[in-house]
Amino acid sequence: QVQLVESGGGLVQAGGSLTLSCAASGRTFNSYVMGWFRQAPGKEREFVSGIRWTTSSTYYADSVKGRFTISRDYAKNTMYLRMNSLKPEDTAIYYCAADRSIVISTNHLSYNYWGQGTQVTVSS
Repeated sequence: QVQLVESGGGLVQAGGSLTLSCAASGRTFNSYVMGWFRQAPGKEREFVSGIRWTTSSTYYADSVKGRFTISRDYAKNTMYLRMNSLKPEDTAIYYCAADRSIVISTNHLSYNYWGQGTQVTVSS
């Protein structure tokens, strides 16, 4: 049973930084892509960033490119999202997700496993 548990959300002022963590358990993730998605009130869930577990190759949405950095600790089975220069429009619930694939999909329907989400609020 795959379990994904996010942590690290909170309230931050615009221009500030946060680091989200996603602890994964239940299996090895060598054939998986892990991703971060977010969902703001009244909006669809949108892709933020993804990483291939074995190669650490990454992909970012244009809206966060240059500000967010995705990474993973192979030994700890944990994925991170370092978010810098945060903007009020980054406010959302952030979810981590896992997809048994070697291709980083930006479509949330491709991901089989999801965490419970962590709230990120950026004040102006």
